[in-house]
Amino acid sequence: MSELPPCPKCQSIYTYEDGSLLVCPECAHEWNAGEVTQSGGEKAITDSNGNTLSDGDTITVIKDLKVKGTSLVVKVGTKVKNIRLVDGDHDIDCKIPGIGAMKLKSEFVKKI
Repeated sequence: MSELPPCPKCQSIYTYEDGSLLVCPECAHEWNAGEVTQSGGEKAITDSNGNTLSDGDTITVIKDLKVKGTSLVVKVGTKVKNIRLVDGDHDIDCKIPGIGAMKLKSEFVKKI
């Protein structure tokens, strides 16, 4: 049996899985299982394999990504150096060679 993390809201140890979400029966808080919290209380951003990302890491894109509003595509295997982590839906801020500044979702990258 795997060890589930305690509730980030009330610290209850009685959490359970409901599909892809974790649920606390005491305070009814629901959160994504991928949202791992660090000891400082802030959310750790992980790549598609579950590796924790940090500022300055080098990543690789694992899926062709269309750039909204243009005909450009970020190809699979594109290497991106010196990333910066930000808050929001798109949690990686970076410069992609040949395209420029972009924001990416961590679920479409893997750490090198």
